[in-house]
Amino acid sequence: MEDIEAIAALQDPVRRRLYEYVAAQGREVGRNEAAEAVGVARTLAAHHLDRLTEAGLLDSGSRRLTGRSGPGAGRPAKVYARARTERSVSLPARDYRTAAELLAEAAEEAGLDAGLRTAARRRGDALRGPAAPCGDLEEAMRVLAARGYEPHVEEEEDPEAAEGAEGPEGKAGTDGRVVRMRNCPFHAVAERFPPLVCGMNLALLEGLLGADGPVRVRMDARPGECCVVVESSKNNER
Repeated sequence: MEDIEAIAALQDPVRRRLYEYVAAQGREVGRNEAAEAVGVARTLAAHHLDRLTEAGLLDSGSRRLTGRSGPGAGRPAKVYARARTERSVSLPARDYRTAAELLAEAAEEAGLDAGLRTAARRRGDALRGPAAPCGDLEEAMRVLAARGYEPHVEEEEDPEAAEGAEGPEGKAGTDGRVVRMRNCPFHAVAERFPPLVCGMNLALLEGLLGADGPVRVRMDARPGECCVVVESSKNNER
């Protein structure tokens, strides 16, 4: 019932927009910023943000938004970020997570990593269907967003340092932009069996996006995000 009550808190349209905005930022958000982003008064935003915190959908804290410290730095402001706790509702009750963990444990013990990656690549191909491989990062982001990965673009400071991305002239096969994902749909199982599940995820996205097309995927694990990143497969022009 706790998860049902938490999800029910999103029924209010303003509250839902505030939650979606905070979740999409991938960082702490202050009340003023959130209120301005969804077009409501600060007092109303504060009320709904606190309700989301009470429901366990957001975490809250306080810090100085000016970035300064000491005398004259101003009072700490209340900030919010998406809670890491997962919420799900199934009626009647189902426990697919336990089944997934048991299957992952058995696969790991039996050394079935390669077979799982082959099956995942095949499933990705099937999900893409007759469509051509993704033509660019923007198209890849739309595909990833539709499957809940929450993609966002980042500029790499040193694209030549990208692992396994060497081109024929020693240049990285990227234009300096990569797509990272704030959410891993397999997070709960990946935490317990990271090599197995992350390898499966990589193969799935190779099939889904099209490994032989203009974009490619590679491993680049970072705390709190999906272990896979997507980049352009075109070599940098010199």
